[in-house]
Amino acid sequence: MQHPVVPELAHATTRPLHWIITAAAVSSVIALSSLFQPGPATAAQPSHRAKTPATAAAPDPADADFPLQCGTAEPVVKQQATGDLDGDGRPETVAVVHCDAGMGSPPDGIYVLTRAADSPKPRVVATLVDPEDRLTVTDFALRDAAVTATLVGYSSPDVPSCCPDRKTPAKWHWNNGAFIRSTPSEARSV
Repeated sequence: MQHPVVPELAHATTRPLHWIITAAAVSSVIALSSLFQPGPATAAQPSHRAKTPATAAAPDPADADFPLQCGTAEPVVKQQATGDLDGDGRPETVAVVHCDAGMGSPPDGIYVLTRAADSPKPRVVATLVDPEDRLTVTDFALRDAAVTATLVGYSSPDVPSCCPDRKTPAKWHWNNGAFIRSTPSEARSV
């Protein structure tokens, strides 16, 4: 059986002239596309601007002076979270702090830190939980511009320090220049 002979197709063989024509065509398309650019963006810009840049750094609790009476011990930052609590565009830091007791569970304090525009040092602007209340903070979080925590403590001064018997959920949010605490009406026993 014989196979038919097919003549060589002219377009199947490339020659230098083919490459020059292809390169010229591609260059023409690129050159023409640079002439037809879209117009400037016309999206509406917001009429208000943040008071500070979005890149403002949150206050570092390691640089803060906390209102704790620790004697010879040092304050220890147990937990921290950052976020814009008052809506001014600058982040605040909320820190859970206690004195370094070495043993046991010293009471915690919850402090809100901010940084003034003219000072690099953070300052405490609010005390949400005072260590004198003999509470330990658990389940600490900052979400949706609110601070939440579970406060573990004592129903009376007669309860031994080893055995807290009260557990109270708490939530704080900024409202008209102050932090407002909301707590369910009943504290739960541990």
